[in-house]
Amino acid sequence: MLAAAPFTPLIGTLKPEAAKAFYGDVLGLKFVNDDGFALVFEGKNGRIRISRVPAVTPPAYAVLAFNVDDIGAEVDALTARGVVFARYPFFVQDAKGIWSAPDGAKVAWFHDPDLNLLSVVQHT
Repeated sequence: MLAAAPFTPLIGTLKPEAAKAFYGDVLGLKFVNDDGFALVFEGKNGRIRISRVPAVTPPAYAVLAFNVDDIGAEVDALTARGVVFARYPFFVQDAKGIWSAPDGAKVAWFHDPDLNLLSVVQHT
């Protein structure tokens, strides 16, 4: 029933100005608007709403993944913009923080200003 409906990820923030700078300037997403309740950004095939919330409890898993063609180049570009990639003792990650999954996918994780976990993913 909803398979044909576009969807919009919702991410919470306590720091809307920091989120606006991060998602717009650091990640390079197009800022669409701020309706007072949420910041809206647009990427290649969708929008993200960064909602003002009274509290953020970041989950231990990624809430948003960006699919990329060249994860090494993307990690380098984000690192140059100040993004710090997360390290996990239970994954074997390379020098850039990239983990190679058993199926060949490559993943690197990073946090936004509210500590929401995001990732870049390169599928094989």
